[in-house]
Amino acid sequence: MTPPASGTRRPRLLRSFLIPTAFVLAYFAARAGIESVEPRSTPALLFALLPVPAFAFFIHAYVRNVRGMDELERRIQLEALAFAFPVALLVAFTAGLLHLAGFEGEGDWDLPRLWPLLVLPYFFGLMRSRRRYV
Repeated sequence: MTPPASGTRRPRLLRSFLIPTAFVLAYFAARAGIESVEPRSTPALLFALLPVPAFAFFIHAYVRNVRGMDELERRIQLEALAFAFPVALLVAFTAGLLHLAGFEGEGDWDLPRLWPLLVLPYFFGLMRSRRRYV
């Protein structure tokens, strides 16, 4: 099998690194913006929606990237997501139930700060799947 030409690597680098980075930057900009304006105001709403287009673009790029993968890589991705999705649900509903029970998390594990715990299981699942198939 021939390695991909360097021209095809560059768009993958853009999709794999720059697009997620743009989302993370938009997320932190939104957090900073929300904390600098009055809650429930129009600027707060606009800041809250700031990362949405970047994440939508990320989803589009991810799906496009998966469509270009061979069957083995698609299977690895599927297994990683099959592991990560239920773990992310577990983290989200546990945090929600703890919140309802009166344990707000006061800056340590409140819901907006939990998103890394929703992403990390994917990378763990990816590592597990790669070890199994490669």
